[in-house]
Amino acid sequence: MAPIPITEVSLVALAILLIYSLVLDPLLFSPLSKIPGPKSYALTKWRLAFEDWKGTRTRTIDQLHQRYGPVVRTGPSEVSFNSLGGLRAIYGPGSPYDRTDFYRMFDVYGRQNLFTFHSAAAHSRRKRLVSHAYSKTVVVRGPVAALVESKVAKYMNLLAAEPDGVSDVFKTLHYYSLDSITAFLYSRHGSTSAVEGSEAHRALIGDILDPARRRLSWFAVHWPGLTKWLYTRTGRLESMVKPLLPMRKPATYTGIRKFALEAYRRFESDMKKGLVDNSQTESILKRLSSAQGTGNDQEGLDDLDIASECADHLLAGIDTTSDTLMFLVWALSRPQNQRFQDRLRDEVRSIPETSLRTTEVPSVEASGRCAYLGAVIKETLRLYSPLPAYEPRSVAVHSAIDGFAIPANTTVGSSPFSLHRNPDVFKDPLVWDPERWLSTEKEDPERLAEMNRWFWAFSSGGRMCIGLHLAMAEMTTLAAAIYRKYRTSLVPDFEDVAPGITSRFEVFSDDRFSKLATKLLQGFSVKISFVTIIKLTRSI
Repeated sequence: MAPIPITEVSLVALAILLIYSLVLDPLLFSPLSKIPGPKSYALTKWRLAFEDWKGTRTRTIDQLHQRYGPVVRTGPSEVSFNSLGGLRAIYGPGSPYDRTDFYRMFDVYGRQNLFTFHSAAAHSRRKRLVSHAYSKTVVVRGPVAALVESKVAKYMNLLAAEPDGVSDVFKTLHYYSLDSITAFLYSRHGSTSAVEGSEAHRALIGDILDPARRRLSWFAVHWPGLTKWLYTRTGRLESMVKPLLPMRKPATYTGIRKFALEAYRRFESDMKKGLVDNSQTESILKRLSSAQGTGNDQEGLDDLDIASECADHLLAGIDTTSDTLMFLVWALSRPQNQRFQDRLRDEVRSIPETSLRTTEVPSVEASGRCAYLGAVIKETLRLYSPLPAYEPRSVAVHSAIDGFAIPANTTVGSSPFSLHRNPDVFKDPLVWDPERWLSTEKEDPERLAEMNRWFWAFSSGGRMCIGLHLAMAEMTTLAAAIYRKYRTSLVPDFEDVAPGITSRFEVFSDDRFSKLATKLLQGFSVKISFVTIIKLTRSI
């Protein structure tokens, strides 16, 4: 018998190795093989990436949980948890799980920030510099509360000027959240006036909403090296790769990041001239600048560290607040929810005159005390979380979650979308019902406590949303002001249409509607028109 040529031996060995590593190991030998889930997802990460491409990843994972249970394998090295045990193990205090490289796509000016730091230690050092400015004590009273109330007053002026009492609240609420966060971060050095009609500042919102952002995000997640290479080419090579760019230059956030950097430069110039006084003690810029070069953050912060941190807070503070308020107004404006709107109006109209900042604007503190309004906002955050998607984490050592062995460097995570739709916790989970949060009415205290344990709109642990209290102040005060003065209803032809928002690279809407108030076709090149139009009726 003739010997087998060495080349054939090599090919056979290679084939066996490939079959083992690509098929046998993930399906049979990996510790993750014991976790339920579709075989196609266990074999290749591109199966879930395909759902990313379609903008259906979060809903697909939720459907997998409904089919396979609270622990589902969604990739060769990725697991999704929809359980309190998973939530505590991955995100709870003292958790060893850190953020993955996924978050590096949110670096600004090439520098990391609170949102992108991998280690909890680095995150904690930076957080200490700004956490007091976001504390409830600071936000509810004093200059920050006055800032929020002034922005609400200007928004009410905008509504009063709307022709025929019809308002596209998707746009105007983005203007409100933009003006609020820029004033909080930059004060006079970068405060915008989009609500008051500045076209230059309103254009910053258009930079965020470019639909090509979805395609760029997909490439940044699944082809990070290629994406970085494409966007860093210059000269003739830049012209050659231009047709291959997921999003034409300037890419998403370019305009708003340029604005943020210019705001910092103005602040820096005034600092050198001694023109920044103690009235800006609570501004994020002022707090971060105090750590510049001092060693408070390892080697100390430099210019781009500070600019990156502020720009990240700016981007985080726009969509989240405005999208939640949009869904709140839309839900209250639906005909079947009029009783909820009536009850809310009764509550906010009962705020005493001594708690009013103007004839139309209640104080942040008084608005925050409105229990029914709090339930309306909480239910909106439950069903329409502004960031509903999976939050990936990993750890470099072997671990165990919910009784399953998790190999080192496996990506694990949970999503508010699935947590908030668990029918064993939330009765009729797809129904928007704020009264479910009122224990004296529909829910007994034990069930309410269980719902609160599953409520995860602001994340948890050390990475919990730092802007929680500011966002709540903006939402409660504006909602109270609107419904003290107006009734809202949907304009004709919008009764059976859901508004849509963009989170990362997915378009979200109300689960019960197939029609969106967005012109959305297959692919990523079609212009998306985001619209949520309401009718305002002045109360007597």
